[in-house]
Amino acid sequence: MQDTLQKYLPERAVPLCFDLIKANKVHLKIVNERVTRHGDYRRLPNGQHQITVNATLNKYRFLITLVHEIAHLVAFEKYGRRIKPHGLEWKRTFQYLMIPFIRPEIFPSKLLPLLAKHFRNPKASSSTDANLSIALKAFDEQELNKSYIFELPYGSTFRIYNGKLFKKGNKKVKRYECIEVRTGRTYLFQPNAEVELIID
Repeated sequence: MQDTLQKYLPERAVPLCFDLIKANKVHLKIVNERVTRHGDYRRLPNGQHQITVNATLNKYRFLITLVHEIAHLVAFEKYGRRIKPHGLEWKRTFQYLMIPFIRPEIFPSKLLPLLAKHFRNPKASSSTDANLSIALKAFDEQELNKSYIFELPYGSTFRIYNGKLFKKGNKKVKRYECIEVRTGRTYLFQPNAEVELIID
């Protein structure tokens, strides 16, 4: 298991993660990328705790995702199954479990202030924290032809992961209103959503 974790995690995080996995009897599955989520936790009918994490994540996002999912398991075990999945009990558990990792030996120094800010009140996904998400994406393998919504000019056309085309509209508080070209329906996009700019 530790050899496998070496491929996906920062080196100094491996022993800590291995201990968390072992202590909580986690069956960890590393899977091909799912566009809609980085990872998930499920209690199987046999009582086993299964956590899946996308193999394509960079090592820092993989670490955050793994601890995020272990926090679900620990919070449900400690507080019961009736708690909200991303409620106060989970937030406190996630904060507590992340404390040993938020160190310069594990994360690059430029990520540490963003992580400290994020973990004051962790969100359901690190992707909804635009500043942290963009900083983490700097460590991804670079994909050609990908842009962030906030970088696109107003009125430009872009394609999302499922092939649908949209026109960029105005920013509303934190997100951008965009019109789906085929249906004319309006959707809200996070500024850090990765899309493909269509050049006419």
